[in-house]
Amino acid sequence: MSYASNPHHERRWAILAILGIAQLMVVLDATIVNIALPSAQKALHFSNDNRQWIVTAYSLAFGSLLLLGGKISDLFGRKWTFIAGLSGFALASAVGGAAQSFGMLAISRAFQGAFGALLAPAALSLLTTTFTETSERNKAFGIFGAIAGSGASVGLLLGGLLTQALDWRAVMYVNLVFAVIAVSGAVMLLHNQAPATKPRVDIPGVMTVSAGLFALVFGFNHAETTSWSNPVTLAVLAAGVALLAVFAAIERRVSNPLLPLRVVLDRNRGASFISMGLAAVAMFGVFLFLTYYLQVNRGYSPVTTGLAFLPMTVTVMVTAIVATTRLRSRFGPRPLVVAGMALGAAAMLILRGITMDSSYAGHILPALMIMGIGLGLVFSTVMNNATLGVRPADAGVASATVNAAQQVGASLGTALLSTLAASAATSFAAGHRPTPALMAQAAIHGYTTAFTVSAGVFAAAAVIAGLLFTRQQDEPVVAGELVLAA
Repeated sequence: MSYASNPHHERRWAILAILGIAQLMVVLDATIVNIALPSAQKALHFSNDNRQWIVTAYSLAFGSLLLLGGKISDLFGRKWTFIAGLSGFALASAVGGAAQSFGMLAISRAFQGAFGALLAPAALSLLTTTFTETSERNKAFGIFGAIAGSGASVGLLLGGLLTQALDWRAVMYVNLVFAVIAVSGAVMLLHNQAPATKPRVDIPGVMTVSAGLFALVFGFNHAETTSWSNPVTLAVLAAGVALLAVFAAIERRVSNPLLPLRVVLDRNRGASFISMGLAAVAMFGVFLFLTYYLQVNRGYSPVTTGLAFLPMTVTVMVTAIVATTRLRSRFGPRPLVVAGMALGAAAMLILRGITMDSSYAGHILPALMIMGIGLGLVFSTVMNNATLGVRPADAGVASATVNAAQQVGASLGTALLSTLAASAATSFAAGHRPTPALMAQAAIHGYTTAFTVSAGVFAAAAVIAGLLFTRQQDEPVVAGELVLAA
């Protein structure tokens, strides 16, 4: 796409700023609510069994509707899809902040996820079609990847600050600030680009992939609260796999597929989707179990816990920018992703050695810094490669696919690692008198088991990335037939 045909070129850096704000809002919302949950539970009087649905409602809607959201942005234009996603997300957040019951809060979280499924692929596809010159694209994706990789830890810090300083409702209302800024910028800076002719929507594809992704995410969450051998868990996961197989068969035959197979069959792009999913499976061991360790076992406050993750956040951001602006064009994606995964495995192995007496500076901080370098290498490179060279007409679904890989991977990782940690802790304490000291040691044994498994996932991902990625030279984004709408 030439600069003459790109209406966003002159204002590309301002556009990057509003896309970054929107991406931060979506990513941090996966963790910001976790910190406030105990306070929300106390205020609204819901049970521990219901508590998980405040998190699950968001992930179910977000994960299952991403491909549809990506296709909508391709069909109707990214500007208005982006604005609709932002506005809906803000409205749902306001309803959640005003919630007077568990049901009201859970429903608002589901609508947040649904509008997030519109917003996230629209933002990434706007980035893809706005930055088409190689060096500038690499810099933009470095910044965007840094936000994606550090948003979860930013959510922990911001959630702690808002909950302690104000109220749990503030973690919902803060999205209004993000959304107002981003919507105002989008209205002023963006042009709507839509195809001259709109093909028919692939309804069978929409139904099968949405139901399949919903079943997978639900199944993983159900396994976390029951077991992997639970009949409902097995039935739902089997249904999810079957539906996705049907979806793949449909996409091979329809004339206007929801997800054109050319998007996923490109070797480096497919490797990016797989790498994103595996990294998401492994990385949530850091946020989930290290948060438990710091707060429950070491007595850190929510704010202090958030601050403990800040060095990793900074490291992710710096590494991501350096990786895309200086390293990627020189070495290609394969060594960067392989090195990032290997560093992730090393960080998890360091965390595997934590005890009740481990110091933050001597044990946890080095692991977080190493993890930050690893995630910075992986996220910026993978998000760049997942959309590199894709046709503008496919930018939305390509962006949605990498987001879906991250969401499904995160759900699988949370469920798998939670189950393994709980099982390890139970086995450790079995046959002993349940003293507070024993239960604390059992919990840490569960955490270290999860860290060990995460290290294995990162190591396997390094091998898979080494086999799948090729040394790829940068290529321009393919120009497509676009018309400008008002």
